[in-house]
Amino acid sequence: MSDVAPDAEAVRGPVWPAPAGSTRGSGPLEPAAPTLRRRSPLLPTLLLVLGPGLMVMLADTDAGSIVTAAQSGARWGYRLLPLQLLLIPVLYLVMELTVRLGVITGKGHAELIRETFGNRWALVSVGTLIVSAIGALVTEFAGVAGLGRLFGLPATTTVVPAAAALIALVVTGGYRRVEIVGITLGLCELAFVAAAVLAHPDANAIASQLHSTAPLAKPGFTALVAANIGAVVMPWMIFYQQGAVVEKGLRRRHLRIARADTGVGAVVTQIVMAAVLVATAATLHGGGRSLTSVADLSSALAPALGRETARYVLLFGVGGAALVASIVVALALAWAVAEAFGKPRSLNDSVRRAPLFYGLFTAAVAAGAALVLTSHSLVNLSIDVEVLNALLLPVVLGFLIALALRVLPSGDRLSRRRRGALLAVIGVVTALGLVWVALVL
Repeated sequence: MSDVAPDAEAVRGPVWPAPAGSTRGSGPLEPAAPTLRRRSPLLPTLLLVLGPGLMVMLADTDAGSIVTAAQSGARWGYRLLPLQLLLIPVLYLVMELTVRLGVITGKGHAELIRETFGNRWALVSVGTLIVSAIGALVTEFAGVAGLGRLFGLPATTTVVPAAAALIALVVTGGYRRVEIVGITLGLCELAFVAAAVLAHPDANAIASQLHSTAPLAKPGFTALVAANIGAVVMPWMIFYQQGAVVEKGLRRRHLRIARADTGVGAVVTQIVMAAVLVATAATLHGGGRSLTSVADLSSALAPALGRETARYVLLFGVGGAALVASIVVALALAWAVAEAFGKPRSLNDSVRRAPLFYGLFTAAVAAGAALVLTSHSLVNLSIDVEVLNALLLPVVLGFLIALALRVLPSGDRLSRRRRGALLAVIGVVTALGLVWVALVL
C-alpha cells in the first residue's frame, strides 16, 4: 500500500513545479523544467514519467560493479549469489526515498541539504560525491580502454572518442535525448544474462555452495561482500535520481509510476549482477585463476561462449554499462555542485545560461578519461572503488534519512518499518567497512 495519502495533492496543492520562469531556486536565467499534464492518458504519462529510475539502475551495474561481480564468482563461486538478490529490496528502499524527496520538494539532493542544514553540510555531501564520482569515472573509462585492447586498439583510440561523444551528447542535447541514449546503452548489459545461460551452470554446485558456511573470517571474502554492497548503492545514484526527477518536473501524482520505474530498475540491475557472477563462477571458479583485466574475463568466458561471442558480450555488456554510468556519474556531480552554489543546472538550458553546470560535466568526464591511463589493474581498482563507496554510504544515507525526517510532510514520511530497515542497512554497511579495514590493517 502506498505511504502517500491519495488525496494529499488535492487538499494541499502540488509543491512542484514553481511558477513559470522559476529556476527551482537557481536564479532567473534557468527556465522551469517541463511539466506533465494532469489528465494525460495513461500510456503517454507512463512514457513521460519512466526513465530516471531505470537509467540510474542501469548505471548502477557499471564497469566496476560488473568486474566486482565477476571477481566474486571467480574467487568464491556461487556463495555471494544470495547477496545479489537480497540487495534488491535494499536498493529499492534507498532509491524510493530519493524519488519521494525529489517529487515532494521539487529540489535536488544537494540543494535540499543546503536549504535544510546549511552551506557547510552541503559542501560535505558534495565532497563525498566528488570522491565517489571521480573513482567511478576512472573505472568506467578503464573498462572502455580494456575493451579496446580486446580488439587490438590502444587506449587513446577508444577512451578519447568515448569521452568526446559523451560530452557532445550532453552539451548539445536536452534531457529527454540524453535519457533515451543512456537507457539504450544500459540495456546492452542484458548480454550478460545470455552469457550466464550459455555458461551452463551446475545446479548441484550452486546448491552445495549455497548451503556451505560463508568464510566471513577471510579478508578476501569480507572485502568482496563490502564491495558488492558498495556496488549496489553508490553516492552518485542518490544525487542523480533526485536531480533527474526534478529535471523532468514530476509531481506527487506521478509518484506511483516513478516508484514502479525504480522497482523495475532495481530488479534488472541485480539480475545483471547475478548473471555476471553465475557466468564467471561456472567458467572460472575452482581453476585457481583470478581476474586482473577485461581480457581475463573474456578468456574465461571463451570456452563456454566461444572466443568471438565472449568478446562481443563484453563489448556490449561492459561498454554499455561504462558509457551510461559515465553519463549518470558526471551529471550527478554537475547537478550537485551547481545546486550547492545555487547556479543554473538544467540540461534544457544552453551552455551560455548554465556555464558552471556544463563546465563541471565536461571537466569530470575529461578528468576520468585522463586518469585512466595511470591504472594498471581494472579489477583491483574497481574493487577498491566499490569498498570506498561502502565506506562513504553511511554518510550519504545519513543525510537521506535526516532530510526525510526534516522536510517531508507527515503523510509522506517513512513508516517505522522502513526507517528501521534503512538504519539497519547503515549499521551493516558501517560494520562491514570497519571489519574490512581492520582485516586489511
